[in-house]
Amino acid sequence: MIEFKNVSASYDGELAVLNDVSFTVNNGDFVAFVGTNGAGKSTTMRLVNGLLKPTSGEVLIDGVPTTSLKTSELARRIGFLFQNPDRQICCNTVREELMFGFKALGEEGSEAEARVDAMIERFGFDADAEPYLLNRGTRQLLALASIIVLAPPTIILDEPTTGLDFRECVKVMDVVRELNENGTTVIMVCHDMEVVGDFARRVIAMTAGRVVADGPTFEVLRDGRVLKEAHILPPQVTEVSLILGREAACPAAVAEANTVAQMVTAVAQACDREVEDVEVEAID
Repeated sequence: MIEFKNVSASYDGELAVLNDVSFTVNNGDFVAFVGTNGAGKSTTMRLVNGLLKPTSGEVLIDGVPTTSLKTSELARRIGFLFQNPDRQICCNTVREELMFGFKALGEEGSEAEARVDAMIERFGFDADAEPYLLNRGTRQLLALASIIVLAPPTIILDEPTTGLDFRECVKVMDVVRELNENGTTVIMVCHDMEVVGDFARRVIAMTAGRVVADGPTFEVLRDGRVLKEAHILPPQVTEVSLILGREAACPAAVAEANTVAQMVTAVAQACDREVEDVEVEAID
């Protein structure tokens, strides 16, 4: 569990970039932090992984202040995926990259080798391939694999789909969803509200270094005040449903739809037509 208790933070003692922030991320959560650049999202992530210390308040990991935890202890508890995989990859082969974390923690051995082998098989990597010659999507998967091979209970994703095409985005996020379904806590910074709507179960919206909303994903993404204050747009289907919902004659199911499947079903019902489940799934 990660707790922020009245946390404020600044860089080099200058103007505060985080102001009296409090929230709790429970084990198994999938939380997306949203807001414009400069809202405080990245600073929050740096506080979580110990790269920055609070100027006031406390950041607790499983009840222990980050100020009391060594970097190696934090690394075992929290994995961090950079926005750009080229800032994370540093080895000459895929196998070496996947072993790097174990070496840094002094945990090389047969178990580490077995976990690396399993990861190579799982993702279909060429163990001897040079990472920098891989395409962007595969490099991002490799960077993600180099984190999850260490099995941290929590992973932080900084804009994990930036620079990826649709297929690459789905591949990366499906891996993340599977991790979360198996118990890994996921904290994601993301500007893409389509990704947020498809994967996150909870959203924390920030602006000017403070939290302006914290709740279930679509409860936050349908709140006009939050959208305006955090300067974000909802996913397209949600935006359409919000616009249609202003019309008095709009059916409730249409006005409340947040996914393509929900919208197709709602419109079909409004037209008194049946929709095959398989067709809805294919569209979504």
